[in-house]
Amino acid sequence: MKEILRMSYQGGKKSFIVLRILVLVGAITSLWMASGTTPAILYYGIQLINPRLFIMYAFLISSVVSFLLGTSFGTVSTVGLSLILMAKSGNIDADIAAGAIMAGAYFGDRCSPMSSSANLVAHLTETDLYPNIKNMLKTGMLPFMVSIFFYLLLSLYHPLTFTENSMAPEILNIFGLHWVALLPALAILILAILRVDVKISMLVSILLAVIISFYLQHYKALEIVKIMLFGYDLDQASPLKTILKGGGIMSMWKVSVVVFVSCCWAGLFAETNLLEDLDGILLKAKSRPATFLMTMTISIITAILGCSQTIAIVLTNSLMNKVYVRNKFDSYQLAVDLENTCVPLAAIIPWNTAAFVPTSTMNVSLIGFIPYAFFLYLLPLTQIPYLKFWVQSRKYD
Repeated sequence: MKEILRMSYQGGKKSFIVLRILVLVGAITSLWMASGTTPAILYYGIQLINPRLFIMYAFLISSVVSFLLGTSFGTVSTVGLSLILMAKSGNIDADIAAGAIMAGAYFGDRCSPMSSSANLVAHLTETDLYPNIKNMLKTGMLPFMVSIFFYLLLSLYHPLTFTENSMAPEILNIFGLHWVALLPALAILILAILRVDVKISMLVSILLAVIISFYLQHYKALEIVKIMLFGYDLDQASPLKTILKGGGIMSMWKVSVVVFVSCCWAGLFAETNLLEDLDGILLKAKSRPATFLMTMTISIITAILGCSQTIAIVLTNSLMNKVYVRNKFDSYQLAVDLENTCVPLAAIIPWNTAAFVPTSTMNVSLIGFIPYAFFLYLLPLTQIPYLKFWVQSRKYD
């Protein structure tokens, strides 16, 4: 038992840097609501929506917000919930709208500097976060543009025909909206461009949100501390009460446990060679496209059995790492392959938490959204021709 605990701890130790980031994500999520940052993003997003292009805008707004927040769950529980309510009241098929929102939510969950999955992958593969983000944006550009085209077509065939939306006036009634409220989000973007360490970027954003909450939104110091620890909740009766809520450091404890336990499992698998029988099969992948296909297959299996995006990432990395080393593919290639398989594919498995939690939040079908979540499956599918072109160009070089 002592040896088992030691091996588990050695694996679990790898999660500590991610756990620190999860604490910061929990604080940011609630403080962005308190400071008016999330309401401002929601308010200005609503103003930009053209009813005839609603589905496309749902995808784009979800993508932008998820990139800023770094969490699919946070995106769905804020703008996603607002957008799905607008879709249902506007006679748009909820499955189509949910597919667009889910696709957008996982765009940022994959490549945001604040994303726990992006930070977990960077830590597991011992790579730098910002080159990983650059690689993710490069490989994700084609599926992103194709997704926009499909959502444009769907928008034209399924326009928003009726909207009884009191959300924008309600936001103005509750929050002191000012361009200053957008500073915490702008700080994340600017510092990411400058390639500042993500923990420093998040701390700066938190500090700005605290100052704005105090001076602009007139919260007391003790109220801000409570919001940061236990999450945001509107005191007054408002339609926004069910939308703008949550976050807080304590809200991340379940996710933190899953991340830690997943890493403990990986430590056990690695040191006891429990999965060594698979090595013979996995090592048959020799070319770059074949290795990616093997990674995609393993990510689907681990996401199906593990029921968690985190477990899929940790186990796929543990299983495929030897293959990438043997084939002399560097760690950055492993990192981008994990992001292009584990992250989006987990979200189209109904019983995986990556799909179950957001669909439950929006009160939509567990499987109905899947055909319309174009970005989630176009992302891995478009990598095969991209990798073949990469191989050919390397031979030419």
